[in-house]
Amino acid sequence: MGGSGESCIYNSTLMATGLKSRVALVAASSQGIGRSIAEAFAAEGCRIAMCARQAQALHEVADAIRKDYNAEVLALPLDVTDSDAVHEFVEETVQKFGGVDVCVANAGGPPAKGFLAASLEDWHRAVDANFLSAVYLAREVIPHMQRKHWGRIITLTSISTKQPVPDLVLSNAVRGAVVGLVKSLANEFGKDGILVNNVGPGYTATQRLSELAKRRAQALGQSEKEIVAGWAEATAVKRIAEPREVADTIVWLASERASYITGQTILVDGGAYKGL
Repeated sequence: MGGSGESCIYNSTLMATGLKSRVALVAASSQGIGRSIAEAFAAEGCRIAMCARQAQALHEVADAIRKDYNAEVLALPLDVTDSDAVHEFVEETVQKFGGVDVCVANAGGPPAKGFLAASLEDWHRAVDANFLSAVYLAREVIPHMQRKHWGRIITLTSISTKQPVPDLVLSNAVRGAVVGLVKSLANEFGKDGILVNNVGPGYTATQRLSELAKRRAQALGQSEKEIVAGWAEATAVKRIAEPREVADTIVWLASERASYITGQTILVDGGAYKGL
């Protein structure tokens, strides 16, 4: 599909993200990539709603964001696998800020296990945390976005949506369901001004990556440093990602600069995925 041939004149206003004063809800945002996402939205002038299971860590991060970015922040400890708690969180967000413009569905990844080592309880927990939590959040925020005829829902998954990762059978299986959800929501609610996309990080410098490196090192008889170096070598850019690089991609998808992108999975993996 080619262009119309009409010129487009850009100015400094058009180049902005358009996110100032928007309300960004970021789940699992007390550490790692989730924290970087909350900070990145705060840097854009958004009002932030944060949640995580660990109250102390969550409130410490919320206080830091208030101080560093002069941001309005609502922080509530909760488990995103609890649909009632998610409902209350969104309602409190709306009561405080007047709505929800951006929702980032995020949750800690399933444990690193092979298929026979994963129990049925592990499977249930993975579905609850990494699929149903996105369903719960979407059900709660979509009506508020419909009223404004504007919204962004962004799920955070993994490179495993494109290629399986060894020792992560739970993630490999469950993350694909999120992609199906994203495509379905994008098709159903695009007419309401709601864009829905998925971001799949590759190997990123987080506590979860350290845990995976430790497990892999024990299994292969190598050092954790050697494992991480191997992951870096497998990328095109020869390094591991920083959480802020994933956060920057999510901010861009939420912005007015990505206003015609929906139903997509964007990998932030440094070229680790080798498929077309």
